[in-house]
Amino acid sequence: MNKLYLGVDVGSVSTNLVLMDDFGAVNQGLYLRTQGRPLEAIQKGLAQLKLGGGEISGVGTTGSARNLAAAVLGADVVKNEITAHAVAASAQVPGVQTILEIGGQDSKIIILRDGVVSDFAMNTVCAAGTGSFLDQQAGRLNIAIEDFGEIALTAQMPVRIAGRCSVFAESDMIHKQQLGHHMPDILAGLCEAMVRNYLNNVGKGKDIQGPVVFQGGVAANKGIRKAFEQALGLPIIVPDNFSVMGALGSAILAREAVSSGKTSKFRGVNVTSGNFAATSFECSGCANLCEIVQIGLEEKVLARWGDRCGKWGVEQSTSAASGASA
Repeated sequence: MNKLYLGVDVGSVSTNLVLMDDFGAVNQGLYLRTQGRPLEAIQKGLAQLKLGGGEISGVGTTGSARNLAAAVLGADVVKNEITAHAVAASAQVPGVQTILEIGGQDSKIIILRDGVVSDFAMNTVCAAGTGSFLDQQAGRLNIAIEDFGEIALTAQMPVRIAGRCSVFAESDMIHKQQLGHHMPDILAGLCEAMVRNYLNNVGKGKDIQGPVVFQGGVAANKGIRKAFEQALGLPIIVPDNFSVMGALGSAILAREAVSSGKTSKFRGVNVTSGNFAATSFECSGCANLCEIVQIGLEEKVLARWGDRCGKWGVEQSTSAASGASA
């Protein structure tokens, strides 16, 4: 039976899953909307996986809900987004030195030297540097987001649009429309504004060297890719699996975690029918008043996190009631 490795990246906007074989080839990649319900998104994604006679031999999770996903699935490795994206990019583009990643709600830059992360930065505050900004403007202009980049590439003279703030950018874009500028020029101007925002905030002070890999959902926008190439004076590489690189990195890490013959902790595909529940409570054991998050299946608590002292390890309790009263 063929060995498969599952990588899961659960973020605020999307939940991505990748099935990778023992040779590092991606058998299946899924991009799903989280819609504020990560548990349901994980179960939905798992139900859509096609094993094709293979067997899941290792599981890795990443993303803002990586601990939740790990508890539900029974993960063999749990890593942050920086590590997962760096691992995937290095596998897809050997020798990569800079990773530009822009998702729906955040963006990040990762600097690698000799295959090791030497620097990084993230932006989770300013919407002008994320995919949601492009979605909003495409909707305002009545343009499908899938067509945004192609139209921007036809621009003859991109207009200058303020890109430091999404509110100012939108106001400036409307003003340019009222002046009669052509749509492609406005879209190209928005692409350039977004890239300026990214480089002046996330990329500020970073030593950006090639090869440069562009990943995340926004990498599908050819207008943004062109704007990056113009701003940096470097070719931009968009890998085949650009939208699910975090999940791919997790799958690669899962393969490494079980490479010594360890048995995977994966709970099995029947996890999709499990009645999982996420709850939280405040620990009053000390002045920290830590907010403890726990995930349970039926009457059993599978995992807890959020405490600073390690008091609420699952091995110390198997019921939510006992945790809340301490």
